[in-house]
Amino acid sequence: MCGFTVYTGSDEAIKLQIAHESYKIKHRGPDNSHALDLPRGWMMFHRLSIMDTSAAGNQPFVYNNVHLTCNGEIFNNVALRCHYAHFPFKSASDCEPILPLYLDKGIEKMAQSLDGEFALVIYDSKLDKFLAARDPIGIRGMFYGYTEAGDICFASEMKALHKVCKTVMPFPPGHYFDGDSFHPYTDIAAVEKYSNDTDEQIFGKINELLTKGVEKRLQSDVPVGFLLSGGLDSSLVCAIAARMTKHPIKTFAIGIEDGPIDTKYARRVADYLGSDHTEVLFTKDDIFNSLSHLIYLIETYDITTIRASIGMYLICKYISEKTDIKVLMTGEISDELFGYKYTDYAPSAEAFQEEAAKRVRELYMYDVLRADRCISSNGLEARVPFGDIDFVKYVMSIRPELKTKRQGKMGKYLLRKAFEGNYLPDDILWREKAAFSDAVGHSSVEYLKAFAERFYSDEEFEQKRSKYTHAQPFTKESLLYREIFEQHFPGRATTIKDFWMPNKEWANCNVNDPSARVLPNYGNSGI
Repeated sequence: MCGFTVYTGSDEAIKLQIAHESYKIKHRGPDNSHALDLPRGWMMFHRLSIMDTSAAGNQPFVYNNVHLTCNGEIFNNVALRCHYAHFPFKSASDCEPILPLYLDKGIEKMAQSLDGEFALVIYDSKLDKFLAARDPIGIRGMFYGYTEAGDICFASEMKALHKVCKTVMPFPPGHYFDGDSFHPYTDIAAVEKYSNDTDEQIFGKINELLTKGVEKRLQSDVPVGFLLSGGLDSSLVCAIAARMTKHPIKTFAIGIEDGPIDTKYARRVADYLGSDHTEVLFTKDDIFNSLSHLIYLIETYDITTIRASIGMYLICKYISEKTDIKVLMTGEISDELFGYKYTDYAPSAEAFQEEAAKRVRELYMYDVLRADRCISSNGLEARVPFGDIDFVKYVMSIRPELKTKRQGKMGKYLLRKAFEGNYLPDDILWREKAAFSDAVGHSSVEYLKAFAERFYSDEEFEQKRSKYTHAQPFTKESLLYREIFEQHFPGRATTIKDFWMPNKEWANCNVNDPSARVLPNYGNSGI
């Protein structure tokens, strides 16, 4: 996944401190670490070698007055190399073409021209300015903070800045920093005009664009694997990829020993696709043995993010330790585009669209954060086909009344119809949505809730939760996560906007748990 830390000041003591702190994110890039002293400031890059695994691909890249550090995958890098054929490239890295692109267009148009998942910082010594940008969804992690002296710092994870900076905040997705202030360069969730495509045209474009999104993300000089939950989204990614590869794809599924739910569906998909499949089971003890460390790694107290991270972190740990896989394809972002169980209760098509836009804009704090941290903490890279820029823009442009259309009571109708045929068995393609936070086994969530119930008396719960004014815990489980978070990162709660919850203003959605299991329409989901 790679990781970087950048200091923009000239205080040698601060530079030494941040250099020390930067090794807290070494897990993101275990293959190479390199620091670069600048005319003003300092850069450190931890590399996970994916494209051009030779030393030529090590960062930071330097060309004349431009110094670049980028955690990213740039999927239009070949086209950029052709366009800037005159540039003296020194590697086959997909990130190096950012240099001539920046020199040609400047930071704003450079960011707009990149097709990929990226977080980057540039030091232009000619301008004596630090510039930065993050991809439109925020798939790659990035934070900024200010030292006591007012110097801005950047890092891939909050933990690298926590002890150095007075304030730390997420770098906003779809924005660039021009050396003085932040500016939006795109709003991927905004729609100026809805598409007038027919149903058949919509099915065709969804199929075409998601297929292209998967194909782009198969570019790699190292082995690629697939996280397979057995649900619709990850199964579709696997099915598309299986059609593009000469050899069986490698798929991985996880469940809890005393009640795995999705492993049986994942096995059904794997058998259908003929994948090289691995099942990993974890225990109740694994949950509690990893919980504090997990919250430190993922840097959140959000309930559903932590629940869903347990299985993802443990399976990525297995893949890192037991296989040669370095890139993992995942199924995140489909829910935000096509709907959750709770969006069945949207009071209107317009309300559905507004909720989808809100969720897409907040992804970097929830599902995308989970995927980034669970995978990168194990020295692996995440790739997210449903987050493909062209795909997201098109799905957001589909008239919302079509996205709320149902085949019976089935959500994600457009997505399912787009891949009818022989992509997946019908019982998978038309399977009801299950909540991933529970899909590693309902018992895992029950263990966590029961532990928190025993840990706090009712009086302790009210007393301890009342001291938090931002995102106040509202269950004993949420208080448990918040207290662990505060042990690791005291005073940093505002890096997360609030708890991920259904829209409480909608009918049947004013609940006190983020799980879809508490909704009246959960039905046979997860069975």
